[in-house]
Amino acid sequence: MASIDPLTLPLDQTSADDLAAAGLEYARVDADGDAYRPFQRAVARGFLGGESTDDEAENARLTLRTRRLTAVYDRDGVEAGVPVGTVDSWATELTTSPGRQTDLWAISAVTVAPTHRRRGIARAMLGGELRTAAAAGFALAGLTVTEATIYGRWGFSPATWASDVEIDTTRARWTGPTPAGRLDFVPRDGLADRIGAVHDRVRRQRPGSVPGWDGRWRGVAGVAPGDKQGEKVRAVVYRDTEGVDRGIVVYTIADRDDFAAHDLDVRALFAESPDAYAALWRFVLEHDLVGTVKAWLQAPVPPVQWMVADRRAVTATLTDHQWLRILDVPRALASRAYTAPLRVAMRVTDPLGFADGAWHVVIADDGEAVVEPVADGDAIDVEMTVNALGSILLGGTRVTELAAAGIASGQPGALAAIDRSFAPSMTPLLDIWY
Repeated sequence: MASIDPLTLPLDQTSADDLAAAGLEYARVDADGDAYRPFQRAVARGFLGGESTDDEAENARLTLRTRRLTAVYDRDGVEAGVPVGTVDSWATELTTSPGRQTDLWAISAVTVAPTHRRRGIARAMLGGELRTAAAAGFALAGLTVTEATIYGRWGFSPATWASDVEIDTTRARWTGPTPAGRLDFVPRDGLADRIGAVHDRVRRQRPGSVPGWDGRWRGVAGVAPGDKQGEKVRAVVYRDTEGVDRGIVVYTIADRDDFAAHDLDVRALFAESPDAYAALWRFVLEHDLVGTVKAWLQAPVPPVQWMVADRRAVTATLTDHQWLRILDVPRALASRAYTAPLRVAMRVTDPLGFADGAWHVVIADDGEAVVEPVADGDAIDVEMTVNALGSILLGGTRVTELAAAGIASGQPGALAAIDRSFAPSMTPLLDIWY
Protein backbone atom coordinates (compact mmCIF):
# COMPACT_ATOMS: atom_id res chain seq x y z
CA MET A 1 0.00 0.00 0.00
CA ALA A 2 1.24 3.49 -0.81
CA SER A 3 2.80 5.13 2.24
CA ILE A 4 1.56 8.57 1.15
CA ASP A 5 -1.55 9.82 2.94
CA PRO A 6 -3.66 11.49 0.21
CA LEU A 7 -5.27 13.71 2.86
CA THR A 8 -1.95 15.51 3.27
CA LEU A 9 -1.56 16.43 -0.39
CA PRO A 10 -2.36 20.01 -1.46
CA LEU A 11 -5.05 21.04 -3.90
CA ASP A 12 -3.87 21.27 -7.49
CA GLN A 13 -3.17 24.93 -8.17
CA THR A 14 -3.74 24.70 -11.93
CA SER A 15 -7.27 23.42 -11.36
CA ALA A 16 -7.92 26.01 -8.66
CA ASP A 17 -6.85 28.82 -10.99
CA ASP A 18 -8.85 27.51 -13.96
CA LEU A 19 -12.01 27.16 -11.89
CA ALA A 20 -11.56 30.56 -10.25
CA ALA A 21 -11.36 32.11 -13.71
CA ALA A 22 -14.78 30.57 -14.40
CA GLY A 23 -16.22 31.97 -11.16
CA LEU A 24 -16.03 28.66 -9.32
CA GLU A 25 -14.33 27.55 -6.11
CA TYR A 26 -12.16 24.42 -5.75
CA ALA A 27 -12.01 23.06 -2.21
CA ARG A 28 -11.31 20.05 -0.04
CA VAL A 29 -14.14 18.56 2.03
CA ASP A 30 -13.63 17.27 5.57
CA ALA A 31 -15.73 14.14 6.13
CA ASP A 32 -16.19 15.23 9.75
CA GLY A 33 -17.12 18.81 8.87
CA ASP A 34 -20.30 20.64 7.93
CA ALA A 35 -19.58 20.34 4.20
CA TYR A 36 -19.83 16.53 4.29
CA ARG A 37 -23.61 16.12 3.99
CA PRO A 38 -23.94 18.63 1.10
CA PHE A 39 -21.10 16.77 -0.63
CA GLN A 40 -23.06 13.53 -0.23
CA ARG A 41 -26.16 15.21 -1.60
CA ALA A 42 -24.28 16.27 -4.72
CA VAL A 43 -22.91 12.76 -5.26
CA ALA A 44 -26.41 11.28 -4.87
CA ARG A 45 -27.78 13.71 -7.43
CA GLY A 46 -24.98 12.86 -9.82
CA PHE A 47 -25.79 9.17 -9.70
CA LEU A 48 -29.57 9.73 -9.63
CA GLY A 49 -29.88 8.46 -6.07
CA GLY A 50 -32.07 9.59 -3.19
CA GLU A 51 -31.11 11.63 -0.16
CA SER A 52 -29.26 9.59 2.45
CA THR A 53 -30.64 9.17 5.95
CA ASP A 54 -28.59 10.15 8.97
CA ASP A 55 -27.72 6.50 9.57
CA GLU A 56 -26.67 6.00 5.96
CA ALA A 57 -24.53 9.14 6.07
CA GLU A 58 -22.78 8.02 9.23
CA ASN A 59 -22.12 4.59 7.75
CA ALA A 60 -20.55 6.17 4.65
CA ARG A 61 -18.53 8.54 6.82
CA LEU A 62 -16.63 5.55 8.27
CA THR A 63 -15.09 5.00 4.83
CA LEU A 64 -14.89 8.57 3.59
CA ARG A 65 -12.84 9.77 6.56
CA THR A 66 -9.84 8.13 4.88
CA ARG A 67 -10.67 9.48 1.39
CA ARG A 68 -9.61 12.68 -0.31
CA LEU A 69 -12.93 14.45 -0.99
CA THR A 70 -12.71 17.37 -3.40
CA ALA A 71 -15.56 19.63 -4.50
CA VAL A 72 -16.31 22.49 -6.86
CA TYR A 73 -18.71 25.22 -5.64
CA ASP A 74 -20.71 27.93 -7.35
CA ARG A 75 -21.11 30.37 -4.48
CA ASP A 76 -23.64 32.44 -6.44
CA GLY A 77 -26.07 29.53 -6.64
CA VAL A 78 -29.26 29.09 -4.64
CA GLU A 79 -27.64 26.18 -2.76
CA ALA A 80 -24.21 27.73 -2.46
CA GLY A 81 -23.03 25.06 -0.03
CA VAL A 82 -23.89 22.12 -2.30
CA PRO A 83 -21.08 21.28 -4.74
CA VAL A 84 -21.60 21.40 -8.49
CA GLY A 85 -18.73 18.96 -8.94
CA THR A 86 -17.35 16.14 -6.77
CA VAL A 87 -14.52 13.63 -6.77
CA ASP A 88 -13.32 11.10 -4.20
CA SER A 89 -9.84 9.55 -4.35
CA TRP A 90 -7.49 7.43 -2.28
CA ALA A 91 -4.25 5.46 -2.36
CA THR A 92 -4.66 1.71 -2.79
CA GLU A 93 -3.05 -1.30 -4.53
CA LEU A 94 -3.54 -2.97 -7.88
CA THR A 95 -2.56 -6.60 -8.43
CA THR A 96 -0.53 -6.64 -11.65
CA SER A 97 0.52 -10.31 -11.61
CA PRO A 98 -0.35 -13.14 -9.21
CA GLY A 99 1.18 -12.24 -5.85
CA ARG A 100 2.43 -8.87 -7.06
CA GLN A 101 0.93 -5.44 -6.34
CA THR A 102 1.70 -1.82 -7.19
CA ASP A 103 0.39 1.49 -5.89
CA LEU A 104 -2.78 2.84 -7.52
CA TRP A 105 -4.46 6.24 -7.27
CA ALA A 106 -8.14 5.25 -7.18
CA ILE A 107 -10.79 7.73 -8.30
CA SER A 108 -14.52 7.57 -7.60
CA ALA A 109 -17.68 9.69 -7.14
CA VAL A 110 -16.96 11.91 -10.15
CA THR A 111 -20.03 14.06 -10.72
CA VAL A 112 -20.87 17.36 -12.41
CA ALA A 113 -24.24 18.99 -11.81
CA PRO A 114 -26.32 19.03 -15.02
CA THR A 115 -26.86 22.75 -14.40
CA HIS A 116 -23.11 23.36 -14.79
CA ARG A 117 -22.08 21.36 -17.83
CA ARG A 118 -19.43 22.63 -20.24
CA ARG A 119 -17.81 24.96 -17.74
CA GLY A 120 -14.55 23.01 -17.45
CA ILE A 121 -15.44 21.36 -14.13
CA ALA A 122 -14.71 17.77 -15.16
CA ARG A 123 -11.54 18.85 -16.95
CA ALA A 124 -10.30 20.63 -13.84
CA MET A 125 -11.21 17.84 -11.44
CA LEU A 126 -9.75 14.97 -13.49
CA GLY A 127 -6.69 16.98 -14.46
CA GLY A 128 -6.19 17.87 -10.82
CA GLU A 129 -6.41 14.24 -9.78
CA LEU A 130 -3.84 13.16 -12.35
CA ARG A 131 -1.41 15.97 -11.57
CA THR A 132 -1.73 15.28 -7.83
CA ALA A 133 -1.19 11.54 -8.31
CA ALA A 134 1.80 12.03 -10.60
CA ALA A 135 3.42 14.55 -8.25
CA ALA A 136 2.95 12.10 -5.37
CA GLY A 137 4.79 9.38 -7.30
CA PHE A 138 1.95 7.17 -8.51
CA ALA A 139 2.58 5.40 -11.83
CA LEU A 140 -1.07 4.43 -12.28
CA ALA A 141 -4.53 5.87 -11.71
CA GLY A 142 -7.72 3.87 -12.04
CA LEU A 143 -11.49 4.08 -11.89
CA THR A 144 -14.67 2.21 -12.72
CA VAL A 145 -17.04 4.01 -15.05
CA THR A 146 -20.75 4.41 -15.56
CA GLU A 147 -20.32 6.04 -18.98
CA ALA A 148 -17.76 4.85 -21.52
CA THR A 149 -17.53 8.12 -23.46
CA ILE A 150 -16.04 10.35 -20.77
CA TYR A 151 -12.64 9.23 -19.53
CA GLY A 152 -10.71 8.44 -22.69
CA ARG A 153 -9.86 12.13 -23.16
CA TRP A 154 -7.85 11.97 -19.92
CA GLY A 155 -5.90 8.91 -21.06
CA PHE A 156 -7.94 6.23 -19.27
CA SER A 157 -8.79 3.05 -21.15
CA PRO A 158 -10.39 -0.32 -20.31
CA ALA A 159 -7.86 -2.72 -18.78
CA THR A 160 -10.09 -5.33 -17.13
CA TRP A 161 -13.35 -6.77 -18.37
CA ALA A 162 -16.10 -8.58 -16.47
CA SER A 163 -19.22 -10.56 -17.27
CA ASP A 164 -22.72 -10.35 -15.88
CA VAL A 165 -23.88 -13.94 -15.71
CA GLU A 166 -27.40 -15.36 -15.83
CA ILE A 167 -28.00 -19.12 -15.66
CA ASP A 168 -31.15 -21.12 -16.31
CA THR A 169 -30.91 -23.80 -13.62
CA THR A 170 -33.40 -26.07 -15.37
CA ARG A 171 -30.81 -26.59 -18.15
CA ALA A 172 -27.65 -26.36 -16.07
CA ARG A 173 -27.21 -29.91 -14.81
CA TRP A 174 -23.94 -30.04 -12.89
CA THR A 175 -21.10 -31.90 -14.61
CA GLY A 176 -18.20 -30.25 -12.80
CA PRO A 177 -16.03 -31.59 -9.98
CA THR A 178 -17.19 -32.51 -6.49
CA PRO A 179 -14.60 -31.10 -4.05
CA ALA A 180 -13.75 -32.81 -0.78
CA GLY A 181 -14.35 -29.79 1.46
CA ARG A 182 -17.62 -28.75 3.07
CA LEU A 183 -20.22 -25.98 2.82
CA ASP A 184 -21.75 -24.18 5.80
CA PHE A 185 -24.13 -21.30 6.30
CA VAL A 186 -22.62 -18.48 8.34
CA PRO A 187 -24.49 -15.74 10.25
CA ARG A 188 -24.61 -12.10 9.21
CA ASP A 189 -22.98 -11.19 12.51
CA GLY A 190 -19.31 -10.92 11.58
CA LEU A 191 -20.06 -11.63 7.90
CA ALA A 192 -18.45 -8.42 6.62
CA ASP A 193 -15.13 -9.36 8.20
CA ARG A 194 -15.40 -12.89 6.84
CA ILE A 195 -16.02 -11.64 3.30
CA GLY A 196 -13.10 -9.23 3.56
CA ALA A 197 -10.70 -11.90 4.78
CA VAL A 198 -11.47 -14.23 1.86
CA HIS A 199 -11.41 -11.45 -0.71
CA ASP A 200 -8.07 -10.13 0.53
CA ARG A 201 -6.45 -13.47 -0.26
CA VAL A 202 -8.25 -13.80 -3.60
CA ARG A 203 -7.40 -10.31 -4.84
CA ARG A 204 -3.67 -10.79 -4.26
CA GLN A 205 -3.64 -13.56 -6.86
CA ARG A 206 -5.84 -11.99 -9.53
CA PRO A 207 -4.43 -9.34 -11.89
CA GLY A 208 -6.70 -6.32 -11.99
CA SER A 209 -7.93 -6.70 -8.43
CA VAL A 210 -7.89 -4.02 -5.73
CA PRO A 211 -8.57 -4.29 -1.99
CA GLY A 212 -12.08 -3.88 -0.70
CA TRP A 213 -12.90 -1.89 2.42
CA ASP A 214 -15.15 -2.25 5.45
CA GLY A 215 -17.96 -0.17 3.98
CA ARG A 216 -18.00 -2.27 0.81
CA TRP A 217 -18.23 -5.48 2.80
CA ARG A 218 -20.95 -4.13 5.12
CA GLY A 219 -22.97 -3.39 2.02
CA VAL A 220 -22.47 -6.87 0.58
CA ALA A 221 -23.31 -8.45 3.93
CA GLY A 222 -26.62 -6.59 4.13
CA VAL A 223 -25.79 -4.84 7.40
CA ALA A 224 -25.42 -1.31 6.02
CA PRO A 225 -28.24 1.11 6.90
CA GLY A 226 -30.88 1.49 4.21
CA ASP A 227 -30.43 -1.96 2.64
CA LYS A 228 -34.01 -3.05 1.98
CA GLN A 229 -32.82 -6.55 1.09
CA GLY A 230 -30.59 -6.88 4.15
CA GLU A 231 -32.79 -9.32 6.02
CA LYS A 232 -32.81 -11.62 2.99
CA VAL A 233 -29.03 -11.93 2.79
CA ARG A 234 -27.65 -15.44 3.19
CA ALA A 235 -24.01 -16.53 3.10
CA VAL A 236 -22.28 -19.88 2.64
CA VAL A 237 -18.58 -20.59 3.06
CA TYR A 238 -16.56 -23.38 1.53
CA ARG A 239 -13.96 -24.81 3.90
CA ASP A 240 -11.20 -27.10 2.74
CA THR A 241 -10.34 -30.41 4.40
CA GLU A 242 -8.25 -28.53 6.98
CA GLY A 243 -11.20 -26.32 7.96
CA VAL A 244 -9.92 -23.11 6.32
CA ASP A 245 -12.36 -20.76 4.55
CA ARG A 246 -11.39 -20.88 0.88
CA GLY A 247 -14.47 -19.27 -0.63
CA ILE A 248 -17.72 -17.51 0.18
CA VAL A 249 -20.96 -16.74 -1.63
CA VAL A 250 -23.40 -14.08 -0.45
CA TYR A 251 -26.84 -14.00 -2.02
CA THR A 252 -30.51 -13.10 -1.80
CA ILE A 253 -33.53 -14.81 -3.32
CA ALA A 254 -36.22 -12.77 -5.07
CA ASP A 255 -39.76 -14.12 -4.97
CA ARG A 256 -41.48 -14.99 -8.23
CA ASP A 257 -45.03 -16.08 -9.01
CA ASP A 258 -43.74 -19.55 -9.77
CA PHE A 259 -42.86 -20.69 -6.27
CA ALA A 260 -40.46 -23.32 -7.64
CA ALA A 261 -38.50 -20.92 -9.86
CA HIS A 262 -37.29 -17.96 -7.83
CA ASP A 263 -34.30 -15.79 -8.78
CA LEU A 264 -31.09 -16.20 -6.78
CA ASP A 265 -29.03 -13.00 -6.94
CA VAL A 266 -25.36 -13.42 -6.08
CA ARG A 267 -24.02 -10.37 -4.26
CA ALA A 268 -20.50 -11.76 -4.12
CA LEU A 269 -18.76 -15.03 -4.91
CA PHE A 270 -15.08 -15.09 -4.03
CA ALA A 271 -13.10 -18.30 -4.40
CA GLU A 272 -9.46 -18.75 -3.47
CA SER A 273 -9.18 -22.18 -5.09
CA PRO A 274 -10.75 -24.14 -7.97
CA ASP A 275 -12.41 -26.42 -5.39
CA ALA A 276 -14.04 -23.45 -3.68
CA TYR A 277 -15.24 -22.07 -7.01
CA ALA A 278 -16.80 -25.36 -8.07
CA ALA A 279 -18.43 -26.06 -4.72
CA LEU A 280 -20.02 -22.62 -4.41
CA TRP A 281 -21.32 -22.55 -7.97
CA ARG A 282 -22.77 -26.01 -7.59
CA PHE A 283 -24.49 -24.88 -4.40
CA VAL A 284 -26.26 -21.91 -6.03
CA LEU A 285 -27.18 -23.83 -9.20
CA GLU A 286 -28.73 -26.70 -7.24
CA HIS A 287 -30.45 -24.49 -4.67
CA ASP A 288 -34.04 -25.57 -3.99
CA LEU A 289 -36.85 -23.57 -5.60
CA VAL A 290 -34.51 -21.51 -7.82
CA GLY A 291 -35.00 -21.17 -11.57
CA THR A 292 -32.45 -18.48 -12.38
CA VAL A 293 -29.09 -17.55 -10.87
CA LYS A 294 -27.69 -14.08 -11.55
CA ALA A 295 -24.18 -12.91 -10.70
CA TRP A 296 -22.26 -9.77 -11.58
CA LEU A 297 -18.56 -8.98 -12.07
CA GLN A 298 -17.58 -12.52 -12.95
CA ALA A 299 -14.60 -13.57 -15.08
CA PRO A 300 -14.86 -12.50 -18.75
CA VAL A 301 -15.26 -16.16 -19.74
CA PRO A 302 -16.74 -17.66 -16.55
CA PRO A 303 -15.42 -21.17 -15.82
CA VAL A 304 -18.87 -22.24 -14.60
CA GLN A 305 -20.03 -22.54 -18.22
CA TRP A 306 -17.66 -25.52 -18.55
CA MET A 307 -19.18 -27.16 -15.46
CA VAL A 308 -22.76 -27.69 -16.68
CA ALA A 309 -24.25 -30.04 -19.24
CA ASP A 310 -25.67 -27.24 -21.43
CA ARG A 311 -23.20 -24.38 -21.67
CA ARG A 312 -25.88 -22.29 -23.40
CA ALA A 313 -27.77 -22.27 -20.13
CA VAL A 314 -25.11 -19.72 -19.10
CA THR A 315 -25.48 -16.24 -20.57
CA ALA A 316 -22.41 -14.08 -19.95
CA THR A 317 -22.67 -10.42 -20.96
CA LEU A 318 -19.22 -8.88 -21.26
CA THR A 319 -18.50 -5.26 -20.37
CA ASP A 320 -15.47 -3.10 -19.68
CA HIS A 321 -15.12 -2.51 -15.96
CA GLN A 322 -11.83 -1.03 -14.72
CA TRP A 323 -10.09 1.72 -16.66
CA LEU A 324 -6.41 2.48 -16.05
CA ARG A 325 -4.35 5.59 -16.75
CA ILE A 326 -0.56 5.31 -16.96
CA LEU A 327 1.32 8.26 -15.47
CA ASP A 328 4.87 6.84 -15.47
CA VAL A 329 5.66 4.39 -18.28
CA PRO A 330 8.88 2.81 -16.93
CA ARG A 331 7.46 2.19 -13.46
CA ALA A 332 4.10 0.97 -14.75
CA LEU A 333 5.71 -1.55 -17.11
CA ALA A 334 8.11 -2.72 -14.40
CA SER A 335 5.24 -3.34 -11.96
CA ARG A 336 4.29 -6.76 -13.36
CA ALA A 337 5.87 -10.04 -14.40
CA TYR A 338 5.82 -11.15 -18.04
CA THR A 339 5.53 -14.53 -19.74
CA ALA A 340 8.10 -14.28 -22.56
CA PRO A 341 11.29 -12.32 -23.31
CA LEU A 342 10.92 -9.09 -25.27
CA ARG A 343 13.11 -6.39 -26.75
CA VAL A 344 11.25 -3.51 -28.35
CA ALA A 345 11.48 0.26 -28.79
CA MET A 346 8.10 1.79 -27.99
CA ARG A 347 6.80 5.31 -28.51
CA VAL A 348 3.82 6.43 -26.42
CA THR A 349 1.81 9.53 -27.28
CA ASP A 350 0.08 11.35 -24.42
CA PRO A 351 -1.58 14.72 -25.12
CA LEU A 352 -1.48 15.51 -21.38
CA GLY A 353 2.25 14.84 -21.25
CA PHE A 354 2.51 12.44 -18.31
CA ALA A 355 3.47 9.36 -20.33
CA ASP A 356 4.64 10.93 -23.57
CA GLY A 357 7.98 9.61 -24.79
CA ALA A 358 9.90 6.67 -26.22
CA TRP A 359 11.41 3.73 -24.34
CA HIS A 360 13.44 0.61 -24.86
CA VAL A 361 11.53 -2.21 -23.16
CA VAL A 362 13.67 -5.25 -22.38
CA ILE A 363 12.13 -8.25 -20.67
CA ALA A 364 14.51 -10.98 -19.61
CA ASP A 365 13.92 -14.72 -19.26
CA ASP A 366 12.94 -14.17 -15.60
CA GLY A 367 9.95 -12.07 -16.68
CA GLU A 368 11.26 -8.81 -15.25
CA ALA A 369 11.15 -5.60 -17.31
CA VAL A 370 13.85 -2.94 -17.63
CA VAL A 371 12.54 0.23 -19.27
CA GLU A 372 14.89 3.05 -20.34
CA PRO A 373 14.52 6.12 -22.59
CA VAL A 374 15.26 5.72 -26.29
CA ALA A 375 18.21 7.77 -27.49
CA ASP A 376 17.62 10.35 -30.20
CA GLY A 377 17.84 8.78 -33.61
CA ASP A 378 17.14 5.20 -32.49
CA ALA A 379 14.56 3.30 -34.50
CA ILE A 380 11.07 2.85 -33.06
CA ASP A 381 9.39 -0.55 -33.47
CA VAL A 382 5.91 0.21 -32.09
CA GLU A 383 3.82 3.32 -31.52
CA MET A 384 0.66 3.60 -29.44
CA THR A 385 -1.46 6.02 -27.45
CA VAL A 386 -1.28 6.12 -23.67
CA ASN A 387 -4.83 4.75 -23.73
CA ALA A 388 -3.66 1.68 -25.66
CA LEU A 389 -0.76 1.09 -23.28
CA GLY A 390 -3.15 1.21 -20.31
CA SER A 391 -5.38 -1.38 -21.95
CA ILE A 392 -2.58 -3.86 -22.64
CA LEU A 393 -0.71 -3.36 -19.35
CA LEU A 394 -2.30 -6.30 -17.51
CA GLY A 395 -2.60 -8.47 -20.61
CA GLY A 396 -6.37 -8.39 -20.88
CA THR A 397 -6.21 -6.80 -24.35
CA ARG A 398 -3.94 -7.73 -27.27
CA VAL A 399 -1.94 -4.97 -28.93
CA THR A 400 -2.49 -6.59 -32.32
CA GLU A 401 -6.22 -5.99 -31.86
CA LEU A 402 -5.59 -2.35 -30.96
CA ALA A 403 -3.39 -2.01 -34.04
CA ALA A 404 -6.31 -3.19 -36.13
CA ALA A 405 -8.34 -0.39 -34.50
CA GLY A 406 -5.70 2.20 -35.41
CA ILE A 407 -4.61 3.18 -31.88
CA ALA A 408 -1.33 1.23 -32.09
CA SER A 409 1.00 0.56 -34.99
CA GLY A 410 4.29 -1.15 -35.76
CA GLN A 411 5.98 -4.08 -37.38
CA PRO A 412 3.77 -7.20 -37.20
CA GLY A 413 6.59 -9.18 -35.60
CA ALA A 414 7.07 -6.58 -32.86
CA LEU A 415 3.34 -6.40 -32.14
CA ALA A 416 3.11 -10.20 -31.95
CA ALA A 417 6.12 -10.30 -29.61
CA ILE A 418 4.40 -7.84 -27.26
CA ASP A 419 1.30 -10.03 -27.21
CA ARG A 420 3.39 -13.09 -26.30
CA SER A 421 5.22 -11.28 -23.54
CA PHE A 422 2.21 -9.46 -22.07
CA ALA A 423 -0.05 -12.56 -22.10
CA PRO A 424 -1.28 -12.94 -18.49
CA SER A 425 -0.91 -16.10 -16.46
CA MET A 426 -4.46 -15.39 -15.24
CA THR A 427 -7.15 -13.33 -16.97
CA PRO A 428 -7.38 -9.90 -15.33
CA LEU A 429 -10.56 -9.23 -13.37
CA LEU A 430 -11.84 -6.55 -11.02
CA ASP A 431 -14.58 -8.18 -8.93
CA ILE A 432 -15.87 -5.09 -7.08
CA TRP A 433 -16.89 -1.53 -7.88
CA TYR A 434 -14.86 1.38 -6.56
